[in-house]
Amino acid sequence: MKRVLMALGILAIPALVFAQPPAGSVDLSKAKLKNPASFTEKAPDTYKAKFDTSKGAFVITVHRDWAPLGADRFYNLVKGGFFDDCRFFRVLDDFMAQVGINVNPAVQAAWRDARISDEPVKQSNKRGMVTFAHGGPNTRTTQFFINYKDNGPSLDKQGFPAFGEVTSGMDVVEKLYSGYGEGAPRGRGPEQGKIQGEGNAYLTKDFPKLDYIKTATIEK
Repeated sequence: MKRVLMALGILAIPALVFAQPPAGSVDLSKAKLKNPASFTEKAPDTYKAKFDTSKGAFVITVHRDWAPLGADRFYNLVKGGFFDDCRFFRVLDDFMAQVGINVNPAVQAAWRDARISDEPVKQSNKRGMVTFAHGGPNTRTTQFFINYKDNGPSLDKQGFPAFGEVTSGMDVVEKLYSGYGEGAPRGRGPEQGKIQGEGNAYLTKDFPKLDYIKTATIEK
């Protein structure tokens, strides 16, 4: 599947003019998201992350021994509220659902170079498995996807290590809106460069049917 590596990758974008939120609209509780270096907490050996979405709730159980760096990054992003209000901007039937570009372009820009190193694939990309996207060696940052089927034969050998799995609510994940299809320029779906440069303003205007994460939390 030639589309996979390119399609799952994170676009490298040169200088962009980022859309700024209106004065007084900044959530100070999430202002620290602009400092990725502060998100380095070690994750528990096993933990659960609950995602409340526009289609319902699902739970991801993460196993740190599957991919320690990925598990730690995911833990910090969820705990810090990074995924709140993020759109599932790329949902492809019989393949996967992808999310993880922050609603605030300035925050996303801060994380663009906050990359984590590659890890060996210990768990295959089977249905329900959760994996970070990447655009080549050592380029994982914030985007992740949930496999809709057994994609192991193509993704495992390309170095996509699963760090968790959906253990509740996979039916919700499979109901996420997929009508826009593949992203631009190869499809008519959202263009990642514009998402990163304009945030949710671009998505809500041009792709209003996209489902989204209301809140993501670490379960106690």
